[in-house]
Amino acid sequence: MSAGHSPLTQFVVTPLIELPRAFGYDISFTNASLFMMLAVLVAGVFFTLAMRKGAVVPGRLQGLAEVIYEFVHGIADENVGHNAKRYVPYLFALFLFVLFCNLLGMIPFSFTATSHIIVTFGVAALVFITITLIGLVHQGPVKFFAHFIPEGLPKLIIPVVFLIEFISFLSRPISLSIRLAANMMAGHTLLKVIAAFVVPLGLFGFAPVAFLTLLTGFEIFIAILQAYIFTLLTSMYLGEAVADAH
Repeated sequence: MSAGHSPLTQFVVTPLIELPRAFGYDISFTNASLFMMLAVLVAGVFFTLAMRKGAVVPGRLQGLAEVIYEFVHGIADENVGHNAKRYVPYLFALFLFVLFCNLLGMIPFSFTATSHIIVTFGVAALVFITITLIGLVHQGPVKFFAHFIPEGLPKLIIPVVFLIEFISFLSRPISLSIRLAANMMAGHTLLKVIAAFVVPLGLFGFAPVAFLTLLTGFEIFIAILQAYIFTLLTSMYLGEAVADAH
């Protein structure tokens, strides 16, 4: 299979506007940058249009916007607790960014920014740093790090358990980013592979087309599910950060 027809070609980051290097790093405006900006723009336009009237009895668009908001609010309430209202805007923005990046990638000839580990790791690292700072401010360093030491442990093994828990804590942005990027890349790769069989099979291509249609619907479901999982895990980590230490 030639490079041009490789199912991995869709993941190539291409510079759209060349910019001078800054501190040795290439800061060119790429297709990944474009689709991340589009995700923010589309989300902003959608909710601006949906809520512009603010009707007591919502129409379809406003109803959909309210359902999405209530959905994220419910995630926050369940996992963050009495502090949830303060952090709903943060979780809501995070959910929308991941969701629209995922969904925009479903458009033919577009680009899925969340299929790149550098993008998902950047978002996950920002989440990790934000939640850690919130935890340190809310609880103080002593109570915050006390979460890494379960109650009733013999003093002899406390250092070992603390180290294990701390490493597990540091691995959170890695697991968050890999889960999202791997799911988006795997699904899009499979779509590309199945699509490659449609034309060569001629009249018998209806089978790949049918499967491709079914797979596309499933991939849209995965795109929404991954945005939910990313937000859910973030809210769980946030709930731990603002909870009282044991």
